[in-house]
Amino acid sequence: MASVRRVRRVIRKFDPWTVLKVSIVFYAVMSVAFVLGLVILWAVVNNAGIPQAIEDFGKKITLLEADAELFADGERYLRVAVFLGVVWTVLMTGLTTLAAVMYNLISDIVGGIEIVVLEETLNAPQATQAGVRIPRSWQTTQPPASALTSDQVDLPTEEVAFEEGAAASRFGVRSSP
Repeated sequence: MASVRRVRRVIRKFDPWTVLKVSIVFYAVMSVAFVLGLVILWAVVNNAGIPQAIEDFGKKITLLEADAELFADGERYLRVAVFLGVVWTVLMTGLTTLAAVMYNLISDIVGGIEIVVLEETLNAPQATQAGVRIPRSWQTTQPPASALTSDQVDLPTEEVAFEEGAAASRFGVRSSP
């Protein structure tokens, strides 16, 4: 059984250094994908003979001179694509980091962006139910609290009040005789 509750959170700040690191990796990967896509597209188009057909058509309608070659140097186009990918990566990384700084300044005034998230907690099945067995990963044994140091004690995140009767038996607490 899992219980779900709605929790409101407010995004107040973005660390510009973290935004810079994430955005440079993201845009570098995107520009590499762009350049590889162009290389694959150029190979397909070149093998299909489309650049030669465009040159021949331009020569027939006298837009190009007879000795002109538009697509002779494919390596030059690759260099231009790599250069544009690097410029795009640097430019977009800078703009994304600037946007994070601007968001931090604006969130100081308006309070940030509020989002609602669902927090799910897993309730382990009871061992006393018929046909239900507790998995070994849930059957952990802990040393007595007196043997633990203060930094090893697992503190609960919420306070739970135990009542005698139904709630005590639900959590497996036995009342003293």
